[in-house]
Order: sequence, then C-alpha cells, then structure tokens
Amino acid sequence: MKIYQQVLSLRERRRGFHIITDEIEDALPQINEINIGICQVFIQHTSASLTINENADPTVRVDFEMFFNKTVKENDPDYEHDYEGSDDMPAHLKSALLGSAVTIPIRNGRLALGTWQGIYLCEHRNHGGQRKLMITAWGE
Repeated sequence: MKIYQQVLSLRERRRGFHIITDEIEDALPQINEINIGICQVFIQHTSASLTINENADPTVRVDFEMFFNKTVKENDPDYEHDYEGSDDMPAHLKSALLGSAVTIPIRNGRLALGTWQGIYLCEHRNHGGQRKLMITAWGE
C-alpha cells in the first residue's frame, strides 16, 4: 500500500463556492501512482467547508450561496458568539452543515469523480483569508 499526504494552502477567495478540483490534483500528483484507493481532503478551518457538486454550470454555485445565506442568516440577535463579526457564527453553522472533509475514490490513477462533479471550497466568511487543506491519498 502507498500513502501520500500534502498540505495545500489555498489563496484567499471571496465569500462563495469555488471549484478547487484542479488545485487538489496538482498538489498531490502521486495520485497517478495509485490504481485503486481513496483520497481524503480535509479543511483545517471552522468557518469554511468542502463539498462535491456540479462543476459545469456556475449558477449552481451562485444558488448554493443564496440558499445558505437565506437559511443561516447574519445578525441574528440570538447568537452569543458575535465578537468576530456578523459573518462568523453563520460561517461556523454553514461549515457544520456541509462538513470539513470529502472522500473520493481513486481509480486508475485519477480521482473517480462523476462527469459533472467538482470539489468545492465553500468560503463562508467575507474575509476568510488563506485556507489550508490536508490531502491524504492511499491505495495500491
């Protein structure tokens, strides 16, 4: 069995949903040495998240942002955790809903994503800064 791991620092992005599949593949080229395996991508932050979804039509990502902003509103007077800004507690909640990791099968040296699937960085803060991902791939 082969095991590879790499930390990827993503540049700061505006709030929203961003496809980062190519950056992940570029950060861990050793994936091409694995015939059958698994790749896990973990985000080391609590106010951004990861998910897998549509990679062709950018309006899907716009609609994701709209849905989450309507579902988890800013400036809720019931939030106690508010000293980091009005977008902070909603960012934590959105992150908890979407999750901190995605797992993708590896087949024949490639991520076995579906035809229309891409990995999203879900940036929930107005100024989240750089984000760090831990990418781990293992298999034979």
